[in-house]
Amino acid sequence: MTAADCEALRALHVPGRPLILPNAWDADSARLVVEAGFPVVATSSAAVAAALGYADGEQAPPAEMFAAAGRIARAVDVPVTADAESGYGLSGADLAAALIDAGTVGCNFEDTVPGKGIRPLAEQVELLGALREAAGDRLVVNARVDAFLRAEDENDALDEAVDRARAYLAAGADCVFPIHVRSADLLKSFVDAVSPAAVNATYFPAGPRLAELGALGVARVSLGTGLWRLARTAIGNHLETLAAGNDVY
Repeated sequence: MTAADCEALRALHVPGRPLILPNAWDADSARLVVEAGFPVVATSSAAVAAALGYADGEQAPPAEMFAAAGRIARAVDVPVTADAESGYGLSGADLAAALIDAGTVGCNFEDTVPGKGIRPLAEQVELLGALREAAGDRLVVNARVDAFLRAEDENDALDEAVDRARAYLAAGADCVFPIHVRSADLLKSFVDAVSPAAVNATYFPAGPRLAELGALGVARVSLGTGLWRLARTAIGNHLETLAAGNDVY
């Protein structure tokens, strides 16, 4: 991937006209995304880890995750953005190098460390700043904000989420991702609070529809594990049919 690919990805983040990302987990699913006409391939860390035989939450060896991202990047001719989880304990410089070496031009970077909870704000800002400094303009950084994800009442998390998002943007993030916000009104409040910055939203059955997300001013929409779960469900149903002695074709 080239600097032009990175700029192409960055330019697709337009509030109100969201970039739709059906997240892939291997080279074949990435090719399907491109064949369907999508201009970018994103990965889902949970789906990639599962395909490699590991649980989610940085249980897969980082080298295997970066290698998977590299296979996806080599398999398609569009920009690839990789889910880098919380950075696998790497420094910002080492994370930037691994992502760029894999051929990706973007990444998700979350603020929850598996088994430890959410990172202190100052620490996350420092890591984001180091990632940006090392990558320069060669990575589009989508900073995930997990305040809503861990809140008993998501309405109580808005102030913290906005504070974190603004700090991440100031540290060099291109986009902020308040993951799993279910309320359209709450998502609109978040979008307005960080405007004109690009905001990534989650697309899932219980949340706002694609048209509504666009109307809320979102610039990017991730399906996360959605496609992978659909694929697993379809395969599982076929296997159950076959195991019962019935034809599946």
